[in-house]
Amino acid sequence: MPEKKSRPSVEIFDTTLRDGAQTEGISYSADDKLRIARKLDELGVTFIEGGWPGSNPKDAAFFEQARTMQWQHAKIVAFGATRRAGLKPGDDPSVRALVDAGTEVCAIFGKSSVLQVKEVLRTTLEENRKMVEDTVAYLRGQGKRVIYDAEHFFDGYRLDAAYALQTLQAAVKGGAETIVLCDTNGGSLPWQVEAAVTDVIAKLGPVPVGIHAHDDTGCGVANSLAAVKAGARHVQGTINGYGERCGNANLCVVIPNLELKLNLRALPAGALARLHEVARFTAEVANFAPNEHMAYVGNSAFAHKAGVHVSAMQRHPDAYQHIDPTLVGNAMRVVVSELSGRANVVSKASELGLQDVDAATGAKVVELIKAKEHEGFSFEAAEASVSLLVRRISPDYQPLFTLLDYRGMVSRHGARTMAEATIKLSIGGHEVHTAAEGNGPVNAFDMALRKALTPLFPQVKDISLSDYKVRILNSNSGTGAVTRVLIDWHDGVRRWSTVGAGTNILDATWLALADGYEFILTPARQAAAAHD
Repeated sequence: MPEKKSRPSVEIFDTTLRDGAQTEGISYSADDKLRIARKLDELGVTFIEGGWPGSNPKDAAFFEQARTMQWQHAKIVAFGATRRAGLKPGDDPSVRALVDAGTEVCAIFGKSSVLQVKEVLRTTLEENRKMVEDTVAYLRGQGKRVIYDAEHFFDGYRLDAAYALQTLQAAVKGGAETIVLCDTNGGSLPWQVEAAVTDVIAKLGPVPVGIHAHDDTGCGVANSLAAVKAGARHVQGTINGYGERCGNANLCVVIPNLELKLNLRALPAGALARLHEVARFTAEVANFAPNEHMAYVGNSAFAHKAGVHVSAMQRHPDAYQHIDPTLVGNAMRVVVSELSGRANVVSKASELGLQDVDAATGAKVVELIKAKEHEGFSFEAAEASVSLLVRRISPDYQPLFTLLDYRGMVSRHGARTMAEATIKLSIGGHEVHTAAEGNGPVNAFDMALRKALTPLFPQVKDISLSDYKVRILNSNSGTGAVTRVLIDWHDGVRRWSTVGAGTNILDATWLALADGYEFILTPARQAAAAHD
């Protein structure tokens, strides 16, 4: 999209390290938080909420280290609550911890719902207003910029709109620079959010208004966009939508919608193309599998499987894509399966660097794929195996190696289990016979194959199996069911995936293992032959 100098901007407030850390299954270390914070700063978000310094030593350690670092784009934010009822802000340890965190910006939350004030805080409505105003004013007096999060605002607004607005006015009176309306329980719908934000902006005056949405109705992103449509210019959320319960508004979807659909500036110029990288990096640090079907940044977001779609895409790139995927750092992919047409295979072959694959060859590969998928194979996530299917249909194809024989043995000696595999291959017309032990039959099988290949292909030592997945297809057949094996590989530079299937798990494993090594080693053999 062409740059427009007059594009209005929206502040992006990232709370992946605080609200996102409340995801079930996530436990960041202080170092994890610093690594993610660096990526967010490189992305160019406006604020990074680091955590609650008064709540645990880990967050305190994060802020201590963050103070010594240089941040290019973002302001690090310390998060906390208003003072407790009956205390002065300076006497409340959690408020003092905000000051001691040493950040220029603090975000504090307070109650805006009469139910929360009466039933949770167990204090008076007037005291709650004072708690908001006093805490904001105290932090301002300590030289802090203050962002005020109105917790449970939308629920409180529906119960008693007048009181909910009074709590916002108390924060403004105390000196808050931005008032953020929080859908804390995540139960609001977009039209409710838009109406409430419109009312707040009309009554609050010139103070900027923001939105903090949760995803309990599946509307976190929609509610954030509805708030922006109503005039909010500050959006809070998390990378990949991490957060308590169903998660927070997903910034990986909110940000490109702001930039590409609403023509608002959310990141520095050119930074949007880093979004895919940041999403996957954050998932890796969190030890979560990336959501491959996530809008914009999922690896399936621009994947095309239907033959009609792929054929149309070959004629025009906008035929079945709403944006150019490179704008968010992603890429178009063609998926090959039994539903594919010739166009899928031809396009996939080109994508994999295989030239001169014509329609006739594509048709042969499609029929082969249909037959194999009927046997239990699945090629959608096994692009290396697809590449080999295309190569093997060529008249001049020569296999890298051929399996002649294998044998596996598993034994138990007391508490110790041992697996051993022997394998006999034909490599370049010569028989190679090796054996190896492993912690299981699959591991032993892989070790024996590596042992056989390494003398001719030293680069085998750099190849690793990053994932090994087994799926039982017809479980009603019990132990005689067809097994599908999918292996993900990497060598420090490239990543690839292969598939095998059969009623014997070792046969299925062999097919996936053999494809994995042949896919990456064949170009090396071809290069060596050309050099000779």
